[in-house]
Amino acid sequence: MHCFKSKWILSLVFCQVLILSVEAADWPQWLGAKRDGVWRESGILKKFPEGGPKANWRVSVGGGYAGPAVSEGRVFITDRQLPNGTGNPANQFDRGVIPGFERVICFDEKTGRKLWVHEYSCAYTVSYPAGPRATPTVDGSRVYTLGAEGNLFCLDVDSGKVFWEKDFKKEYGVKSPTWGFTGHPLVRGGHLICLARGDESTAVCYDKLTGKEVWRSLSAREPGYCPPTLIKAGGVEQLIIWHPESINSLNPDSGELYWTQPFRLRFGLSVPTPRQVGNQLFVTAFYNGPMMMNLDPQKPIATLAWKGNRNSEKNTDKLHSIMPTPFIENGHIYGVCSYGQLRCIRVDNGERVWEDLKATRDGKETRWGNAFLVKHKPSDHFFLFNELGDLIIADLSPNGYKHIDKANLIEPTGKAMNRKVVWSHPAFANRNVLVRNDKELASFSLAE
Repeated sequence: MHCFKSKWILSLVFCQVLILSVEAADWPQWLGAKRDGVWRESGILKKFPEGGPKANWRVSVGGGYAGPAVSEGRVFITDRQLPNGTGNPANQFDRGVIPGFERVICFDEKTGRKLWVHEYSCAYTVSYPAGPRATPTVDGSRVYTLGAEGNLFCLDVDSGKVFWEKDFKKEYGVKSPTWGFTGHPLVRGGHLICLARGDESTAVCYDKLTGKEVWRSLSAREPGYCPPTLIKAGGVEQLIIWHPESINSLNPDSGELYWTQPFRLRFGLSVPTPRQVGNQLFVTAFYNGPMMMNLDPQKPIATLAWKGNRNSEKNTDKLHSIMPTPFIENGHIYGVCSYGQLRCIRVDNGERVWEDLKATRDGKETRWGNAFLVKHKPSDHFFLFNELGDLIIADLSPNGYKHIDKANLIEPTGKAMNRKVVWSHPAFANRNVLVRNDKELASFSLAE
């Protein structure tokens, strides 16, 4: 009897460990399960096979910048559909009214089979109108999506049924930001936290099950494009809201302001996710450059540690990022600067250690040149996905950029000035990488 009971307990423990390992292999939201840009799954290849990674499947989708989310055998993505005979304006900065639809689509992770679609009418008034920007956030039986015009949905993961929805423009009496609503929704306990807009509603918190507003906080002329971010410092959990006037820390339970650090940005470009390193917090902007703050270890207070010296997109000294979130480890910050320069700078003072152009656009300085960085923890390598649709394996250290391998996965189809780009963050899940452009979503095996 005791032997049977022991075996049963061991089996139960094994099943629980197996379930946890499966969950940990998913990519259910922006920057992965912990929103930190780290891939923790083992059994991943160190170099690509001849001809590149094997494609598991490819499916047609519409336009969008939003990356895919992967959870419990499903892939979620948002896109935009235009009526027949219509198209986006030749000038990407044009903010005329463009009719169309946004969609939330759920696919089977193994086969790419379409499971359900939620579609809604959505006229665009934003610049760069390819499609939605925010990566879906999956939380248990629900998926939360935010469209470019401020349509927030809570949907059933099995059927796409709408549990509740919000229209930020109607709810808060605001217009769409220049480049749309982009802040990836954040689940914390029983709450959903979003970047909205308006008087005392730059940040809003809802009951995640009912959609009832719990609190609203902060006023800013523009909300910016940076996702709500949680950190732990000063003995408490802090919610970081970075809008184009300041970096702000809130009590995530109440929306009460802990501290604010002024940081006025040109053109509202607060975009990359703030990164915490010990008792410091780092942000970086396209024109205004970087800022590092010291976080008090005893109470929620922040002071300026250092900031960039140049207010320029071209004449940069440290790190001026427009889209990609930097990665910090071992006293150094790795990120992509304003013209596609992959750079390493020091945490203590922001001084540049090195820069390299090989990873982004074939060695050419290019305005808004982009690559997303993800650290693969078991191998200590980085995966970089650049705007040409290339997936790169590399080592990044204070000694420099070490290229290991590269494979082109998907065609750059998005229009940006005079070139074609892919500006969607990939998902790394269950030994696969999932990438999208304005025509298709594709899954590739990265298993050893």
